Amino acid sequence: MKKAVFVFLSILLSNLYVFAQSNAEFGIKGGLNLTFFNVEQANFGPNAETEVGYYGGIFVDVHIDESLSIQPELLYIGLGDFEFLNAPIYAKYEVANNFDILVGPSLNYFFDFFSNKFKVRGDVSVAYHIIKPLDIHMKYTIGFEEISPNGLFIGLGYRL
Repeated sequence: MKKAVFVFLSILLSNLYVFAQSNAEFGIKGGLNLTFFNVEQANFGPNAETEVGYYGGIFVDVHIDESLSIQPELLYIGLGDFEFLNAPIYAKYEVANNFDILVGPSLNYFFDFFSNKFKVRGDVSVAYHIIKPLDIHMKYTIGFEEISPNGLFIGLGYRL
């Protein structure tokens, strides 16, 4: 399964690279991750456990027009001994000058926590460009399955 996820993500990113050589920006991002677990209710609820971790990775922003783009990412997330890959595929829309909203599915591969290691979640994100190459962003990820963590990510992105 690890090979299948790696091959899928490699093909996705390489196809986007070939498609987007003239109208794409590449970058790196990272920051703080708060993950909320609640096994019984699968949502926040009164007894949700929170883990604090970190994330880091790469992204490519493929411009479709002046205010719309597709932004796939590949992020490594660490929460103590708990590690996974997160690959959101965003539709990104600039709603105001330097302010973007990003929405899309999130493909996740959990290395050692769940017996079903591949999960699809949904992401909603906002980003504000402090200066042209640097943004501050926040995203919320929600799991659709009963035992799937929700997460809040806060960090910085830098376009190369």
